[in-house]
Amino acid sequence: MFDFKDKVVVVTGGAQGIGRCICEEFEKAGARVCIIDLQGNAYYKGDLSDKKTLELFAEKVIADYGRIDCLVNNAAPLFKGISECTYEDFCYALNVGVTAAFYLSKLFLPYFAQGASIINVSSSRDRMSQPQSESYTAAKGGIHALTHSLAVSLSGKVRVNSVSPGWIDTSYKVYEGPDAYQQPAGRVGNPLDIANMVLYLCSDKAGFITGENICIDGGMTRQMIYHDDYGWKLD
Repeated sequence: MFDFKDKVVVVTGGAQGIGRCICEEFEKAGARVCIIDLQGNAYYKGDLSDKKTLELFAEKVIADYGRIDCLVNNAAPLFKGISECTYEDFCYALNVGVTAAFYLSKLFLPYFAQGASIINVSSSRDRMSQPQSESYTAAKGGIHALTHSLAVSLSGKVRVNSVSPGWIDTSYKVYEGPDAYQQPAGRVGNPLDIANMVLYLCSDKAGFITGENICIDGGMTRQMIYHDDYGWKLD
């Protein structure tokens, strides 16, 4: 469906979960994929919260390929709530979830090819919350806002969009019963639901889309819920 032959794609947090699926789909489409992740991988292992690590990683990508066509800021920030999250934890979450995305965009700015794209992976938590989710939610809200700011600043040079996954089961488990039918789409999502949109947004087919956020959550954030309505009950 997509042709990214010899395109250079950078994916943060690409060693597992949604990020790994994104990498696999780009590779199937012919791309040369550069991963940075705390987990072991074939390209670069490193901590995205560390400024020097980001600089060394960017230097390696440019030394290897000389340009970049797609930057996918996917790495997941720390998930802790206000009861347990320390100052240091919160700063770490923002460094991984927002600062790294900003700094890599800045480092790669002189090297983006014509028609390049940045995709930021946010979350449906950028607009809704559960208790004790402050570090993760703040980082996801930050990268959502960073998206439209970068889109304006990089106008005419790089298109910048974000996707906000809802419930995505990275093991591809098929759910039945309430877990499935509570979602208007009738199922829980899987990593391909996100990867397919990322590749689309990076493709020429999305050439008139920038500064946009697309929520991929099976319709959950559009569904109004009241106690004792359609079988919903607050215990």
